[in-house]
Amino acid sequence: MSSGTGTSRNAPGDDRRETTLRVGRRTLDLPRPDKVLFPGDGITKEDLARHYQAVASRALPHLRGRPLMMERHPDGIDGRPLMQKNAPDYFPDWITRSTQAKEGGEVVHVVCDDAATLVYLAVQASITQHRWLSRADHPDHPDVLIVDLDPAPDGDFAEVRWAARQVCTLCDDLGLPVRLMTTGSRGLHVLLPLDAKADYDTVREFAKALADTLAARHPDRLTTEPRKDARKGRLYLDVQRNAYAQTAVAPYSVRARPGAPVATPVSRDALDDPDLRPDGWTIRTFDSYLEAEDPWSGDTWRGHSASAAHRRLRKVAGEE
Repeated sequence: MSSGTGTSRNAPGDDRRETTLRVGRRTLDLPRPDKVLFPGDGITKEDLARHYQAVASRALPHLRGRPLMMERHPDGIDGRPLMQKNAPDYFPDWITRSTQAKEGGEVVHVVCDDAATLVYLAVQASITQHRWLSRADHPDHPDVLIVDLDPAPDGDFAEVRWAARQVCTLCDDLGLPVRLMTTGSRGLHVLLPLDAKADYDTVREFAKALADTLAARHPDRLTTEPRKDARKGRLYLDVQRNAYAQTAVAPYSVRARPGAPVATPVSRDALDDPDLRPDGWTIRTFDSYLEAEDPWSGDTWRGHSASAAHRRLRKVAGEE
């Protein structure tokens, strides 16, 4: 990764470096920068922080204004993770927070509005950032719909690429633009832009109808069955994330898996590449990815009505 701006210093007789990172207008302390978070790869906390510093300009448009859940690994990926929603009291006051309702109380979430916050989360060993599909000021009205393409345990990624084409084709018929992102894990996300006027119940109903239509067209290859033992080798069209307070991995986030793969935006043309992998880009290789044009920069990403799209879907599916 690019070295970025920072300084290092050693205390006499102490082999643990202390580093500072200059991120925008802020200088962040990075204690124990050599702490290895990915033991099999030698990837350190500083490597993680440098990654988020390098991708900040691309990642922030997809994070700003959204409550986050932090996936922290203070003992590295072999240790027990902390899936943390509440912002700790010791987080600096310049980090934006958003208080959201939950059953029986409320949660004070981090909102990542600037590069310094993104890097600070890495300093706290938050390897993966999981974002809400709605914004903090309209928490009940999502502006993103996600179809998670989850392959069978022994499924080939070619099946995921094929399934993504089917989703894209149906969305074309509905006049909906799409974005594609490898998850850094096993699958691929298809993202649709919404106008944030419909509530989660309405969006979830449309998402379910979209997935049901695709599964009905290809019953031998696609399923909406959440139980793994009932999928019978078919690819699962998962739309369960489209609900209040549910989260999805944020674009450019590192996954807590060997190799430190990155959730990576890709173009629609990438579906024709047989070498496309869900974990094909990693911290070690991401500099070369950033040298190319942002695959999402030239697309038309304007929010659409979930209710209107659902009405068009009924016509396309022959229900009206």
